[in-house]
Amino acid sequence: MTFQACIHGEPLTDAGALCFVCSEGKLLVRRHGGRATLPRFADLPMLGIAPNDPFCFGHHGRAGCFVLAQPVEGTLSDGWEMAGLRGVLGELDDDALMVAGRALQYAEWDRSHQFCGRCGDRTARHPDNWSRACGACGYAAFPRVSPAVIMLVHKGDACLLAHAAHHTENMYSVLAGFVEPGETLEECVAREVHEEVGIEVSDIRYFGNQPWPFPHSLMVGFTAAWKSGDLSPDGVEILDAGWFTSDALPARIPSNLSIARRLIDTFFAVRRQAS
Repeated sequence: MTFQACIHGEPLTDAGALCFVCSEGKLLVRRHGGRATLPRFADLPMLGIAPNDPFCFGHHGRAGCFVLAQPVEGTLSDGWEMAGLRGVLGELDDDALMVAGRALQYAEWDRSHQFCGRCGDRTARHPDNWSRACGACGYAAFPRVSPAVIMLVHKGDACLLAHAAHHTENMYSVLAGFVEPGETLEECVAREVHEEVGIEVSDIRYFGNQPWPFPHSLMVGFTAAWKSGDLSPDGVEILDAGWFTSDALPARIPSNLSIARRLIDTFFAVRRQAS
């Protein structure tokens, strides 16, 4: 099932419309048997939810997708709960997860740009694009997208995996970091690797990209070859790092939904084909 974006489309009237009820970075879902589902418009009355200023941001198959940026009052039952997006990784199907990521980012943009950042006057959603515009000074605020690089560094048949301070226990992944103003993506790769683990890299090559709504990133993937230096984690962002081969990976690595995992799996698949 594919998603097609639109700008402030149809009104919320169809019983089968998907409703992304968002509040404080969480999403309303129903969890049952290890799976999670999203509410339809028809579910809202029994949950005691009166839609407050919903807006359509696209279609998932034939179903309209609506953001309802509002808190849920009262106690939920029958498996319904407000959950963070990370908490339902692997429970929502992949397509729904990516659409939910869009919805949460739109909800946060709408919530945090009610007033103009330039003059302080109230803003309103623009009818023809994704912005909240100020009627007083004309300033327009668009949903924020933060470019970040994520890179697999390799040395022979081993790849560099690291345990970051924000990772859960025993989780190891590839390195990543946000792009700074005036910096190319390749410059960011080299800088982040050097800052975080103290080595130099070469042969930086584009791999692919993935929207990643934690909180509003576009992850641009690269591979790079070790050039010189010994691993020296900075002790702040990176607590441990090492070179790992396919037969001796850490106990926990990223999920199959992430570009981080695709980088790791592709590296070892290419190595196996070459051997």
